[in-house]
Amino acid sequence: MIGLIAALALQLPSLDIPQLPPITRDPQITYVDRNGVVIGVRGGRYAPPEDISRLPAYVPAAFVAIEDRRFYEHPGFDLEGIARAVLTDIGSGRAAQGASTITQQLARNLFLSSSRTLQRKGTELIYAVELEQKFTKQQILGLYLSRVYFGSGAYGIEAAARRYFNKPAAKLTIREAAMLAAIMKSPAEYDPADQPEKSAERTALVLNAMVETGAITPAQRAGALAQRPHVWKTAPDAPEQYFVDWVDAQVRAMGPPHVDLVVETTLDARDEASAQASVSSTVDRFSRAGVAQAALVALDPQGGVRAMIGGVDYAASSFNRAVDAHRQAGSSWKPFVYLTALEAGHTPDEIVVDQPVTIDGWSPRDFEPTFLGQVTLTTALAQSINTVAANLADTVGRQNVAATARRLGVTTPINLDPAMALGTSLVTPIEMAEAYDAFANGGDRVQAWAIERVRLPGGGRVLWTHPAPVTPNVIGNPALSELDQMMRQVVISGTGVGARIPGYDLAGKTGTASDYKDAWFCGFTGGLTTVVWMGRDDDTPMRGVVGGSAPAAAWRGFMRVALRRTAVTPIPPGPPAPLAIPPPTPALSPAPGAAPQPEPPEAVPM
Repeated sequence: MIGLIAALALQLPSLDIPQLPPITRDPQITYVDRNGVVIGVRGGRYAPPEDISRLPAYVPAAFVAIEDRRFYEHPGFDLEGIARAVLTDIGSGRAAQGASTITQQLARNLFLSSSRTLQRKGTELIYAVELEQKFTKQQILGLYLSRVYFGSGAYGIEAAARRYFNKPAAKLTIREAAMLAAIMKSPAEYDPADQPEKSAERTALVLNAMVETGAITPAQRAGALAQRPHVWKTAPDAPEQYFVDWVDAQVRAMGPPHVDLVVETTLDARDEASAQASVSSTVDRFSRAGVAQAALVALDPQGGVRAMIGGVDYAASSFNRAVDAHRQAGSSWKPFVYLTALEAGHTPDEIVVDQPVTIDGWSPRDFEPTFLGQVTLTTALAQSINTVAANLADTVGRQNVAATARRLGVTTPINLDPAMALGTSLVTPIEMAEAYDAFANGGDRVQAWAIERVRLPGGGRVLWTHPAPVTPNVIGNPALSELDQMMRQVVISGTGVGARIPGYDLAGKTGTASDYKDAWFCGFTGGLTTVVWMGRDDDTPMRGVVGGSAPAAAWRGFMRVALRRTAVTPIPPGPPAPLAIPPPTPALSPAPGAAPQPEPPEAVPM
């Protein structure tokens, strides 16, 4: 110790003792789903100090046992440990390493760099003593556990428990607590997801230390060693991060947060998990056909986002294809054409002809090489016949079709060339979900939204509440009920049979862009609308993937699970059709010079 003090005196020529700086942290925004499940945290790196009293006693004990077993006895530094480290390092000619107590580690984390100098070590020691004087041991442990790095981007024990075990820290088992404590020696080397064998070896050492310090019994150690906790290879909340990024931008547009906030959202984490599972398995199944990316958006009847998948792997690419990818709609655009026609007086049973047609020098081709001849409009939509859709759009006016799409919520540019009827305009999955939601909810236009409330943590004061959604009716009857019936046939007997789920009232439309670059299935029932897109980021063609194959399969896989948890109803019919009142007969103007006609007598009440 005499040598240590002399070394510190040389490094700190001024005898002024540095004062403990203020402990600061940037505010965090915690996002939760509709059931209160944490789905993401944005903002400051560090969480609030951990409340040790709410954790099982063995959780902090695991860190004390392996990192600083004399934590409750020393005044901030371990005299024997420091002396031993200094003597060891004098022989190697390097600055002292190791022997840092939990309090010293906290001081370094709070105030200092990781430079290996005696001056930094001396300041760290002084700060550690001051921390011990200002805070209780429990408070120091709480600060430490909220700031220490656990690898994989997880700072603090709460983030680590969610990252590796998908649970709050309060529910960690003895084995899981020891696994997290084992990471402290080297987050990269003992990461339980990437280095399971090394993690297991180090975890056994932690459990032995816990027995030696009396934190657990030998029997508890044996039980813990027998466990095989499920460790998530990737963060279990990774799918939600596309959604959280989207919502976080909206929250920050309200103003920079000055305090910690909790944002309650419309997302259902269970639906999100189902969506990710269905999308991932389907992409894997169709990967040999060139499917590389996917997006999914599910909306409730008022436009609340229930699920959002922006890609197959958030860690590999955080680009949100559900919101920001502009892709050709393909035949999923055709309901806008048919709705325009129905509103213009055409009927589902009207006979049209599938035959070669040329419009302004352009001739559409069907998926099938032969023409069907006379068909009804219902059959033409169900079988996605291109010649009929193109001719119909030309008849009712392509500018009117564009106006219909705008009325339902499409905001991206719409081209007006003849091929627009076949979905050559670029759209995003979320705006297609908004438009299709009007087909599903009785004809009301919606705008996708996600923020229910913003409040202070711990059930604190509510700062902002989402106003009641404004959903004006934009589709009347009989056009709405006729179109929904036609879209039911798409699923019952048309190109969308791959999306059928027995026992539910379903409707929708497939979409396949030219050269198989984009594939869609947009479908709904009463209570839930879901849109699925699949393709490739580089816009190269897939191999024969159509909307009725991979997208319909992913849609069905998600919906068959989500519908069990949703208050679904039959597709609502929408507002009643207005009474057909004949227009009044226009009055004849009297001939020039004619005598004025007498007023008709008042009607006599009957």
